Amino acid sequence: MLKHSLVINREVRDAIAENKPVVALESTIISHGMPYPQNVETAKMLEQTVRENGGVPATIAILNGKIHIGLAPDELEFLATDKNIAKASRRDLPYLMAGGRHAATTVAATMICADLAGVRFFATGGIGGVHRGAGETMDISADLREFAETPVLVVSAGAKAILDIPLTMEYLETMGIPVLGYCTDEMPAFYYPDSGIKVPVRVDSAAEAAAVFKNSLSMGYRSGILVGNPVPAEDALARDKIEASIEQALVDARTRGIKGQQVTPFLLARLNEITAGQSLQTNISLVRNNAAVCTRIAVEFCK
Repeated sequence: MLKHSLVINREVRDAIAENKPVVALESTIISHGMPYPQNVETAKMLEQTVRENGGVPATIAILNGKIHIGLAPDELEFLATDKNIAKASRRDLPYLMAGGRHAATTVAATMICADLAGVRFFATGGIGGVHRGAGETMDISADLREFAETPVLVVSAGAKAILDIPLTMEYLETMGIPVLGYCTDEMPAFYYPDSGIKVPVRVDSAAEAAAVFKNSLSMGYRSGILVGNPVPAEDALARDKIEASIEQALVDARTRGIKGQQVTPFLLARLNEITAGQSLQTNISLVRNNAAVCTRIAVEFCK
């Protein structure tokens, strides 16, 4: 039954068969992470970045209840403009597919779909994690659990800065998830490079990261690997300024009763307003950088 629900475009299918480096890209950033037209422009830019670094891009989404691995330009435009695109995490995939729905995939759902297609690499902006105040709300992203169950290497600029980064790192440690710092000793903090939280292992090249992942797979691990890649220094935001903006956005979210899956999209949009667009430009810069690094790791892995 799955083969009828999994649509892999020809370029991606051929690349997988020929052991070429394929890099998955999520679609939530298109439908729920950025305003139009920056969302579709960024999606196309990310695919081009993967190509420029020697890989084949595979943007993932749910269209008419089917998992699509690799999207056409008109499909990217549809995800960027349609107002009825659901947000799909692990729990949502079965009923969205059963209902023939359209959905953008989160980090967790993208990992699941990539794994089903045989894609082992995924570049994103920031992963979900433990939300600030989780001691009261128990708001912990399903992204974290997915790393323990799905063998995909994910390059991100750390957990989104709106989250509790120390507790997110504690959760990853508890689940036994390998976390690598790419040319850094600290877990990146999304909008700025240094969270103050040390990573267990630092790697200084794509080849090193690829070697760690090869050994993980050869040992039969079913878990993924998180590679923390800092935002380029020239595009980083000042820590004090962005933290003050985050606190204001969190207050606004509580005041408006924003909960569940709507929290992250609301906070990102509110930050874009508070920072007069600076947070969005930093987001675009860091996800482009992540796509480049992820592709280089995939290229080394496929040698």
